Amino acid sequence: MQGDQPGPPPPSSAAPAPHETRWLGEGYADITKLRELSARHERRAAKIQSRIARLHTKIEKLRHGATILREKAGKVLSRVPEYEQEMAQHERDIQAAIGHQPASTQTIGSDITALHYRIRQLQQKIVDLQHRARRIEHRAAIKTQQSAVLKVKADRLNEQVQAEQREAQNYRKRADRLQLTTEGDAAPAAAPPAGPPPGPPVLDGDDAGEHDHL
Repeated sequence: MQGDQPGPPPPSSAAPAPHETRWLGEGYADITKLRELSARHERRAAKIQSRIARLHTKIEKLRHGATILREKAGKVLSRVPEYEQEMAQHERDIQAAIGHQPASTQTIGSDITALHYRIRQLQQKIVDLQHRARRIEHRAAIKTQQSAVLKVKADRLNEQVQAEQREAQNYRKRADRLQLTTEGDAAPAAAPPAGPPPGPPVLDGDDAGEHDHL
């Protein structure tokens, strides 16, 4: 009978529609792109951090060199008091030699001129030491200035590292959110929820009479 003929089977809801499949594919492609951008920013941050480490090594080297130069300048100047004491002793010797001579016959002998010459030599040595110490201190100041410039550069690079890390974290969070959304949309299409069991077939009037006759 016409009422007993089975109709065409309903389309399975397990198979997603073509536009849903395309949307899911685009979603996963976007997730991959976001994670690629995040990894790119992470690589940039790591590269900049490597440059910062090299800069810090140079900074410490310059600071160490400046410290050594200052110590060297200090050692050079430490010889000045010894020469000054020797000069003072020669001055006293000159005064003593002149003081022992009578006022009417005071003459400058070779011993006194030798002391004067020795004093001039010591004065020249002091000036040379001071000049040498200033040159050494100037070199130390240059190294200190170079280290300060590199420190500023390292600080700026450190800011770039923080910016790159923030960008990487933002892209990673966006990828995580998109992945949760895509997986949530793909779950019903892959495994539809089970509905209630089908009930008995509903019979029309003719079929009901025939059933009673039987």
